[in-house]
Amino acid sequence: MKITLIGTGSPIPDPNRAGPSTLVQSGATNLVVDCGRGCVMRLTAAGVMPPFVGAILLTHLHSDHISDLNDLVTSRWIMSPAQATPTIIVGPVGTARVVDGLRAMLALDEQYRLDHHADLRSGPGIVLDVREVSPGDSFEIGGISVAVGRTDHRPVAPTIGYRFEADGKVAVLAGDTVPCAELDDLCRGADVYVQTVLRPDLVEVMKQFLPAQAPRLHDILDYHSSVEDAAKTAARCGVSTLVLTHCVPAVQPGQEADWIAQATPHFGGRVVVGPDLTSVDV
Repeated sequence: MKITLIGTGSPIPDPNRAGPSTLVQSGATNLVVDCGRGCVMRLTAAGVMPPFVGAILLTHLHSDHISDLNDLVTSRWIMSPAQATPTIIVGPVGTARVVDGLRAMLALDEQYRLDHHADLRSGPGIVLDVREVSPGDSFEIGGISVAVGRTDHRPVAPTIGYRFEADGKVAVLAGDTVPCAELDDLCRGADVYVQTVLRPDLVEVMKQFLPAQAPRLHDILDYHSSVEDAAKTAARCGVSTLVLTHCVPAVQPGQEADWIAQATPHFGGRVVVGPDLTSVDV
């Protein structure tokens, strides 16, 4: 397997970082986990065009994790042969409601394209295969086995993480969560564990410069893992490589070692943090 950080950004717009999104690849199978802003552009930079996305998996329904879902759905449709396979969208309970709204938003665009392009009219239009999943569920897509686990991002609920197994290797994408027993179950023995993180010390600095936003910045601390949290989870679960993403505040070029230094006292394995398109071979 290969894990590529398609977008390492956060809800705060960043000219250098797309929104949260990660690509899981094994053989010819490409799975996209979350679809933050700029996801489709970064996928293209990673060498994966929309028609070759086998499925989209969502960890939760916060806007920064789904803002490019419409672009990926539409691009996959208009770039595919008329009889292409449906776009599979997997996510927690509530995903069907979000996709229903997405279909309504895209209805006029879909009709415009059908009116104009005979080859699209010969097909079924946008076809979506929406699968709501819950902790304990498992399934297989293109030779990759996927297990679903509960995460804790309350008051956002439900939220889930995914454990991918292929080629005798295991990768876990946890999404936004604080440490919890279910996260440990998901991560146990993984070769790679990808965790969204923040730095409480730097968030405190941000609060000083953005006093009007201080209450909201304070709020984000209690439902995300810190770097230290992620490192302790990785150590506790016997993970080989910890990958940090969705960093708040964004890691500035040259500061990667500072972030890694937050993890190494608690975790003796490999720690990876980097810009968009950073990848790890599992």
